Amino acid sequence: MPTLGRVLIIAGSDSGGGAGIQADIKTVTALGGYAATAITAITVQNTLGVSAAYPLPTDLIAAQALAVLEDIGADVIKTGMLGDVEVVERVARLLDDAARPVVIDPVMIAKGGARLLADDALSPLLSLLVPRAALLTPNAPEAEALTGIAVQTPDDLRRAGEALLAAGSGAVLMKGGHLPGPRVVDLLITPYGETAFEGERIDTRHTHGTGCTLASACAVSLAQGLSLEVAVARAWDYVHQAILQAPGLGRGNGPLDHAWPLRGRR
Repeated sequence: MPTLGRVLIIAGSDSGGGAGIQADIKTVTALGGYAATAITAITVQNTLGVSAAYPLPTDLIAAQALAVLEDIGADVIKTGMLGDVEVVERVARLLDDAARPVVIDPVMIAKGGARLLADDALSPLLSLLVPRAALLTPNAPEAEALTGIAVQTPDDLRRAGEALLAAGSGAVLMKGGHLPGPRVVDLLITPYGETAFEGERIDTRHTHGTGCTLASACAVSLAQGLSLEVAVARAWDYVHQAILQAPGLGRGNGPLDHAWPLRGRR
């Protein structure tokens, strides 16, 4: 039985509940951990997309995180939607002060196409947050934006992941869901080697929040003391099942079934 595992999540709110803070809390809780939050932005969204986003003041974001760290504490910190340069810079300082392992999900674009990171925040994200990551979890478009390497194949995933390791990340989980083909390949790349996670592509539109969910599942597993490889394998299996058992809600990109461990596998 894993230990509780405390995760402080610094990310945006999703009113539809499929991604962002809501998905993070569900994931951490379903896997037996304790989730605390520092909300960076309020978004107005459902399965059809994001119609508005309202950033919170940087001082308020920091105050939320500090309140958690000074009392409840955290074993791992996970970041998601940050939004702009000011938030990226403030979060980098918070991470240094907190001195905790960090899982960084470099959220840039929502499933429906809305931009969640300002263009001028990309360089600070690369220079300030990537070197502070114990684990970085980019999808193919995010990896392209961070490295300038076109990512169209698993070999491209590998090259981009190695570039992000060279940029200072402790490890990189390269997500291959955006690549074409009947199988999905994710690559965990570390200074010590590579592990592939591969499975048949699931034919479904209900994949909203998979990135947030995978990163949070990794974060809580690390917070519970699992090794990196075991943590990622557990997270990968959790997300795979959550997609398979998605409840079919909404008219667009629907949410996963984050609570499937309560009901078991189908």
